[in-house]
Amino acid sequence: MLHIALNVSLTMRELAWSERFDTAARLGFGTVEFWWPDGVDLKAISRQLRDLDLQVALVNFAAGVLAHGERGLLNHPERQHEFRANVPVALEFAQQIGCRRLNALVGKLLPGEDRASQMSRVRENLAWACEQAAAAGIEVVVESLNAWENSGYLLTNTAETLAFLASVGAPNLRYQYDCYHMQLMEGNITRTIREHVARIGHIQVADAPHRHQPGTGELHFPYIFRAIVESGYTGFVGLEFIPDRELAACLEWLPPDRRQPIALEAMRWSAVGEEQER
Repeated sequence: MLHIALNVSLTMRELAWSERFDTAARLGFGTVEFWWPDGVDLKAISRQLRDLDLQVALVNFAAGVLAHGERGLLNHPERQHEFRANVPVALEFAQQIGCRRLNALVGKLLPGEDRASQMSRVRENLAWACEQAAAAGIEVVVESLNAWENSGYLLTNTAETLAFLASVGAPNLRYQYDCYHMQLMEGNITRTIREHVARIGHIQVADAPHRHQPGTGELHFPYIFRAIVESGYTGFVGLEFIPDRELAACLEWLPPDRRQPIALEAMRWSAVGEEQER
C-alpha cells in the first residue's frame, strides 16, 4: 500500500493559500505537504486543516525566497539567523498541525568562501535544528536537488548527501529522496530506494524530464511504486509535480476516492503509463 500526500505548493501555485487545502480535500486527499507558507497566517492554516480533517506529512523550514532562486539559508553567514529564528516557529506550527517531519534546504554555494567552510556551517545549523526538533518529537529531513535547475546547490546526489547527514550524527535526521531530482542527476531510482530505505524519511515524485505528473515522461512509475512498497518503506510519497493541465485530470491514475492507503492495483495509469508498463 502507498501512503500518498499532495504537495499543495507546487501543484497549486496559481491558487491562494486559503483555496489550496479546500481543493486537496475536494479531490479526495486525506494528507498534504507544503513549502513554508511565508507571510500566511499560520493559525488560519491550522484551523483550516483541522476543519477539513487533513493530515500533514511534511512542511519545509523557511528557505528564503524560492521564486528568486534561493534554496535555503543554512550556509549563509549573514542569514543563518533567519533560519534559526524560523526553527522554533516551524516546530510549534508542526506540533499544532500534527506534522512529524520538517525539510531543511541547505543553500547554494556562496562566492568568496570555500565549500568546506560553508558545509561546516550547514552541519552546525542542522545539528542545532535537529536537537530542537528532537525535543518536540519531530524528524528533520534533507534532500538533494538537481544542479541543472538549482545551480550551486550544495547537495546534488545521494552518496554525498547520505555521507554528510551521517557526519551530522543526529538520530532524528534522515534523507528526503526526490525521484525527479535524482533521475536528472544519477538515475538508479529503485536501487537507491531499496539500498537506503532505512535512511529515507520521505519520498517525493514527479516525472522527468519536465517535472509533470507521473505518466508524462520517462519514468516507469508502476515499477517505481511497486519497488517503494516492496522495500518496506512505510512513510508518505509526496506528489510534488507541475501540472501540465487541469489538476484533477493529472490525477486520473489514482482511484476515484484517492484516499489512503492506496493499493497499487487500484491505480489507473494513463495511456502513457500503460504503454510504459507494456
